[in-house]
This record gives sequence, C-alpha cells and structure tokens, in this order.
Amino acid sequence: MQTVLISGGTGLVGKALSKHLINKGYKVIVLTRHLPEGEKPENDQVNFAKWNIQKQEIDIAALQEADYIIHLAGAGVMEKKWTDAYKKEIIDSRVESAKLIVESLKRYSNKVKVVVSASAIGIYKPNEIIHTEDETVDDSFLGKTCKVWEESMEPIATLNKRLVTLRIGIVLSKYGGALREFMMPIKFGMAAILGNGKQMISWIHIDDLCRQFIFAIENEQLQGVYNAVAPGPVNNKTLIITLAKKMKRLFYIPFYVPSFILKIMLGGRSIEILKSTAVSDKKIIDAGFSFQFENIDAALEDLVKK
Repeated sequence: MQTVLISGGTGLVGKALSKHLINKGYKVIVLTRHLPEGEKPENDQVNFAKWNIQKQEIDIAALQEADYIIHLAGAGVMEKKWTDAYKKEIIDSRVESAKLIVESLKRYSNKVKVVVSASAIGIYKPNEIIHTEDETVDDSFLGKTCKVWEESMEPIATLNKRLVTLRIGIVLSKYGGALREFMMPIKFGMAAILGNGKQMISWIHIDDLCRQFIFAIENEQLQGVYNAVAPGPVNNKTLIITLAKKMKRLFYIPFYVPSFILKIMLGGRSIEILKSTAVSDKKIIDAGFSFQFENIDAALEDLVKK
C-alpha cells in the first residue's frame, strides 16, 4: 500500500481527494495544525500528522512514510475581505508551506517520488482568448500570488523528484465553494446572475479534479504545469440558469446583480467574480486524461441529485 501525504487535506478538495485515494487503495496522511481530539474523523481510514508552518516544523515520520505528496495548503481566497493583512496571509500560507515541504525533503531522507501542487487559473489575464499553460502572468493580486505559489515549489524538480502543478478552475461541489453560493438564492426561487452574466467560467467537477490529482501521481510522463478545467467553459448566465433549471425546473426568477453592487459587497474580490477566463484543457487531455463530466449540464445534473 502506497502512502499519499496531503497538505490542506481538511478543506473541500482535500476531503474529497482523501476518499478517492482510499477507494483506490492508497493510505492517506493529512498534514494539519491541530490533531483531531475526542471526535471520530469523518473518514477513519485517514491518518493525521502535525505540522507548524510558522515554526517550519513537520512530522518527520509522516514525511518519510510518504510515496507521494499532494500540496493543497493555502488560505481561502474568497473567504475574507482582501485587507493588506489578509492578502499577506493568502501569499504567506502558500509560500511558507511550500518552503517547509521543500526544505524538509532536502533535509530528511525520504522516498517521495512525486509532488503534485495546486495552483489556480487566477494566474491568467482577463480576456477573451483561450488560455494555455505557457502564457504570461496576469499583473493582478491573484496573478502574482499564483506566480510566487508556483515558484515556491519549483525547487522540488531539482531534488530528483517529479513535480506536477495543476492550475485549478472553479471547483463545483455541492458541499462548499462557489456552487453552494450559487445554489443558496435558487433554493428560494431566485437565480442570481452576476454582473452582465457574460464572463466566462472555467470550471471542473470535484470528482474529475480528484481524478486528475491521482492521474498526476500515477502517470510518469506528467511533469510541469497543467490546467485543471473541464472541456466546456460557460458564461455565468448559462451556469446559473442551467443550475436553476436542475433545481427548480420552471419555478425560478432570474435577476442580475449589478457589478457595482458586487464591488461594494466584495471589494477587490469582485474582480475575480466578474473576470472572464476561458482556459484550455488540451494539454491534460493530450496526456491521456478523460473527463467524467465534460459539460456543465452533466456536471450539475450529477451534483444536484446527490
């Protein structure tokens, strides 16, 4: 049984990924700041190990047990207002955690073969082209954040280990993230279209994302950066109306939330809500990955019925 060590494993993607890995026969160890006490873990097949990013400390035994590392750790981008302090936390949580992983792999003997690191499509500029992995970085807060995030993991490739970076799109899951926010007003019969609704959204079903992480560790030809998005990007209006039809059939009222309202409510975060980003999945498909959910209709049909 091979072991996968996951940072950020207690988040939305980490929890789903742990289940997928266990179903495929892997042992999972989640790095966490606080070991579970008293309560039974959601999945009792997941083990936990402690790390402290600020003190640059990690459970050495867990590191040495790992065959693979999946690095998801990082403060939530949309969870809080983008104050200067929180912007610093967003960046530091990614860069300092990467530093801890890199330095620990340098310092301690280990058998890690592959490190798969998360990044995000926020690295791309807001325009109407189909973005590919070799483009220049957007000169925005999230663009620069993704750049330093990826750069902080690059030393892995000098340690005779394979490094794969997945630039993740909008993750669709019923249990959190953007989709749950989209669903809330629809439950009351109101379909909230953001801005003019024309901004393109590159999304991915959470099951396909988990399968991509596993694909990355299992396929030796994968190396470098890949976009983790589904084949069919859609605009915000299409996504919201499709979701409303799945949830309410004809019993909903579509309405537009003006851009200036979003800017007042969300501040700098509204840039990402209103940003149009259509991203190519060609590179990961050419590498041999196949999607279970290629279009938004199929993805939402699956998620709504769960």
